[in-house]
Amino acid sequence: MQTGKQLLTSIDAAVPTAARMYDHYLGGKDNYAADRAACEELDKVVPSTRRLAVNNRRFLQRVVKVLAQDHGIRQFLDHGSGLPTQDNVHQVAQRHAPDTHVVYVDNDPMVLVHGRALLDQNERTAVIHADMRETDEIFSHPDTARLIDFTQPVAVLFNSVMHCIPDSDTDGPLSVVRRVSERLVPGSYLVMCQLVSEDPEVRTFVTDFMDQATQGHWGRVRQEKDVAQWFEGMKILDPGLVEVSTWRPDSEVTPRQLTHEWIEFGGVAQIV
Repeated sequence: MQTGKQLLTSIDAAVPTAARMYDHYLGGKDNYAADRAACEELDKVVPSTRRLAVNNRRFLQRVVKVLAQDHGIRQFLDHGSGLPTQDNVHQVAQRHAPDTHVVYVDNDPMVLVHGRALLDQNERTAVIHADMRETDEIFSHPDTARLIDFTQPVAVLFNSVMHCIPDSDTDGPLSVVRRVSERLVPGSYLVMCQLVSEDPEVRTFVTDFMDQATQGHWGRVRQEKDVAQWFEGMKILDPGLVEVSTWRPDSEVTPRQLTHEWIEFGGVAQIV
């Protein structure tokens, strides 16, 4: 999930990464002491983070199911996919439509190793090593060209990753969204969410902490209005832009965050 323009080619266990911290919060084992220590420090100020991570993962699974089952999407391009865990995008989508093609994109070398091992026997799925801001490179990659037909609708995912991208006129989240959406045919979908807070002290603390912990591989915690900008000109699916645990929950007893010092905020939109 981390987004240094310089692609990492080796794994540094001493420097936390967003992908491995997320893995720890989800109960995974593909993380190191530095990642767990960073999570412990983060929890002192934003104690809802573990629940937030779990709810975000469930949101992703629900979204993929809805797009595959109800909207007939058979192609997914997942930016900043993170380490494989249970019910990954291809597993959810191919459960409903076995012919679904999925391309995962991440610049963390550990994601590449574990992802390719998981997908070794799956000809309809690939993991590519790229920075999520390198739209030209991603769309022209041989594995993308092999699996994704951009003359047909595609679901492009930016799930809980935009906060890893710094603001920039050419490489910030809004620019990335515009570059991607321009390449998609009508009927395609964009799934986008990120960590937001309306508390300036929380935004400043988490942004500074994660930037220092990951040695610059971080963007910032934003506000809901920032996320809303990315969806301009698109048809937003019900229930709109929301805290993600409330996006079409499976039941009324779906776990909610106990505190809301920050939330995962976003939704799903169709290119029209």
